[in-house]
Amino acid sequence: MACVQRFLPAFPAIFVLLWSTGFIGARYAMPYAEPFTFLSMRFGLALGLLGIMAVAARAPWPRVRLAGHSMIAGSLIHGVYLGGVFFSVRHGLNAGVAALIVGLQPIITAVIAAPALGETVRPRHALGLALGLAGVALVILPKLGASGDYHFVNVAPACLSALGISIGTIWQKRFATGIDVRTGTFYQYLGALLPTLVMAAALETMAVEWNGEVVFALLWLTVVLSIGAIFLMMILIREGAVSKVASLMYLTPGVTAVMAYLLFGETLTLVQLAGLLLAGVGVAAAMGRMRRPAG
Repeated sequence: MACVQRFLPAFPAIFVLLWSTGFIGARYAMPYAEPFTFLSMRFGLALGLLGIMAVAARAPWPRVRLAGHSMIAGSLIHGVYLGGVFFSVRHGLNAGVAALIVGLQPIITAVIAAPALGETVRPRHALGLALGLAGVALVILPKLGASGDYHFVNVAPACLSALGISIGTIWQKRFATGIDVRTGTFYQYLGALLPTLVMAAALETMAVEWNGEVVFALLWLTVVLSIGAIFLMMILIREGAVSKVASLMYLTPGVTAVMAYLLFGETLTLVQLAGLLLAGVGVAAAMGRMRRPAG
């Protein structure tokens, strides 16, 4: 615990960097694998690794009630969130714009967290959240419609992703605290795997074109994202107010857009740059020093 507290100030920056690579991983894998099929493999591999870690470390396993709540949170944080993002990218939404749409999450989380958890959103935080939302809208709205690049098929699932991870974060904070990170994350992925596997079997061919990009994306997204970044996320949720933790997501669009530009040549227009800058200002306004909630 002392080690965690010592490095806690660095966790937000590490989390943003790692979380941003998730959109890049989707961009790498989606041309060669269907979204729910790929996610089923990812969740299954993560379950195996986490199970080995938990048994080797003799980590405490939660009671049935806590395990159930962790599964519900996982189905939202991982299943709905990642399913929507991967589906959108598969159907033509570029990685940077997907990250921008999911940037709506802090607004949704803050609104839900206030009545559900009794958290207070100060005027400074509310201003930051509003600026972040304006930055997202600046990029999305001009190209939304029949003549633009964004349509219901690739935008709506990304919006559903933002809603899913927002509710899942609240559920985790409200009902699944006090659980070991390793075993808690194990049950989260179990909760995500079940519906994802059903969707893959019902809607997809479950065929995968195996190549180096798919293997790299699968290993990176499983080990670095599904385990490393999620461990960080759960620690951040435990250590700080949910609305503040969620506002970290405003930084991911900018990082993702730069990565997508360097790796895939996805262009950064002046409108996108203005939106990313505005979202970054929103983060600066919304984020304060993370403190453990009183009580």
